[in-house]
Amino acid sequence: MRSSGALLLTRMKRRSHHPSLERTGWIRAAVLGANDGIVSTASLVLGVAAASASRQEVLVAGLAGLAAGALSMAVGEYVSVSSQRDGEQAELRREKRELRVAPRAERKELADIYVERGLDRDLARQVAGALMAKDPLAAHARDELRIDPDNLANPIQAAIVSLVSFALGAGIPLLVIVLSPSEARLWATLAASLAMLGMLGAWSARLSGAPIARVVARVLVGGALAMGITAGIGLLVGGALPS
Repeated sequence: MRSSGALLLTRMKRRSHHPSLERTGWIRAAVLGANDGIVSTASLVLGVAAASASRQEVLVAGLAGLAAGALSMAVGEYVSVSSQRDGEQAELRREKRELRVAPRAERKELADIYVERGLDRDLARQVAGALMAKDPLAAHARDELRIDPDNLANPIQAAIVSLVSFALGAGIPLLVIVLSPSEARLWATLAASLAMLGMLGAWSARLSGAPIARVVARVLVGGALAMGITAGIGLLVGGALPS
């Protein structure tokens, strides 16, 4: 009873510490979409602007990058999450078939899982029997497959979240570089993009419980490298091409 109480306490702590982890699918898509939108669009417009392009040329390039990137992210997330959902459904069908063919073996398998987590054998058998009497598929899906049958991966949700978050992220550097004075547009775009990346990194770290400083530093270093390299290429190519 003591070990089962510890197990229950551990689960309760996990739920209370990070309730947002239940929404991991769309949070992941939102963070990746916004991060990619900021970095890729900022890098693109900085590279074009560094080549001495006009404001109109920078705007056209940025809008094209925004549209292409948002659609690409949406399609990529849809395909990826659809494959994940197909795999989850296949696992559930296989488990359902095994429960129908060999229910005793499946009950023993579930009890073995609880024994590995710290319950004594007799209590593990009682827990497995009680759970399988109520909903055997749900019990095995949760504790054996680590799948929630009522909350499978949602490809449409992931695609929409990715598209919207990418577009919102991409809109920040695009607006800054278009609205800033010509002499300050590169530095203003770089500063605004890094500031947004830092806030995004802090937000995602707080949701996941990761160290904020480390996550923010990682995001800022990666973003700065991408934008700096692309701007450098723009300067080199712009200076080499005939006017």
